[in-house]
Amino acid sequence: MVRSGVVVVGGGIVGLATAHALVRARPGLEVCVLDKEQALAAHQTGHNSGVIHSGLYYRPGSLKARLAVAGARAMEEFADAHGIPYEQCGKVVVATSDTEAARLDALHERGLANGVPNRPLGIAELREREPHCAGIAALHVPSTGIIDYVAVCERLRDLVEAAGGAVRGGAAVTAVRHVGGEIVATTARGEYRCRTLVNCAGLQSDRVARLTGAEPGLQIVPFRGEYFEVVPARRHLVRDLIYPVPDPSFPFLGVHFTRMISGGLECGPNAVLALAREGYRWRDADLGDLAEIVGFSGFRKLARTYWRTGLGEIVRSLSKRAFVRALQRLVPDVRETDLVRAPAGIRAQALRPDGELVDDFAIEVRGRVVNVLNAPSPAATASLLIGEHVARVVTESMAA
Repeated sequence: MVRSGVVVVGGGIVGLATAHALVRARPGLEVCVLDKEQALAAHQTGHNSGVIHSGLYYRPGSLKARLAVAGARAMEEFADAHGIPYEQCGKVVVATSDTEAARLDALHERGLANGVPNRPLGIAELREREPHCAGIAALHVPSTGIIDYVAVCERLRDLVEAAGGAVRGGAAVTAVRHVGGEIVATTARGEYRCRTLVNCAGLQSDRVARLTGAEPGLQIVPFRGEYFEVVPARRHLVRDLIYPVPDPSFPFLGVHFTRMISGGLECGPNAVLALAREGYRWRDADLGDLAEIVGFSGFRKLARTYWRTGLGEIVRSLSKRAFVRALQRLVPDVRETDLVRAPAGIRAQALRPDGELVDDFAIEVRGRVVNVLNAPSPAATASLLIGEHVARVVTESMAA
């Protein structure tokens, strides 16, 4: 039996940032991070594109908008303080039709409302910045950056442990019970007692919430994002980051080009339903997970609404040629032979029973349990401030 002041379930960037914020806010507080995997940041954090998002897209006033904009600055300051390489390279968001150009104007205004500097570009300026990029209009967003979030996680772990905290892998939480004034989390490594439990379990966050006795009113539906890497000889086609104008009715940004801090260039992701919560390939299917997804009324309603969009994503998943055609709307010179498969990622998307996609970060408090129930992109960008936000909630709950 291990006793801690706080147990954080989930060793991704949000869980580690929360643990770091707790040990900073309450020196001497015993904090233990539990993760079911042995490796650090094994799922969403370790499979994302490494972008420090600017906060351009999000509804003004939302938690996403506020935490992403300030979180990007906090992430860069953290990287500076701890010698983690990053680059504020900027990106262009490119319209390829009149309809997209009209949405680009609205995106420009939204960015300004969020405090994100961005500037409209004409065709000549776009060509000067990205010579191989097509489009009839664009926005330049200079504050977008790139970083290695796994390196950030490694540093956060070191800081937590240096402050007396613990990070335990191979410790999947299988049961939670409330005993007197304590919470007991059962894992394969034994039982962990604490005064407060914080659920940052990402792809498993709704399940962990239910273990604690909460009914979150939503379900995590996993969407796989598949990527290709551009071969070195063709990386000159893209200088920085090139994004399409997003569809405002869908929470995914569309396939885009992202330069990596390691020097590579990736393109993607699409967004297809994963056949398991950790289904990084089509053959990674889990019948239990799949039955849970299909049996959920929210998913069935979502599928009826977006079946055409979903079919297009499946086609791009199964056909490299179709994937390339989507990329060619942005960079016409890219060819099938320029691309090789790269590791996929999984987005833990929270969905309500009425089929509504949860757009904002969702953080709920139930007694001495804090559930972080929806933290997809830009959660990595905003992670340090999400951690501070959750730490404040925990501190208040402990004082109550």
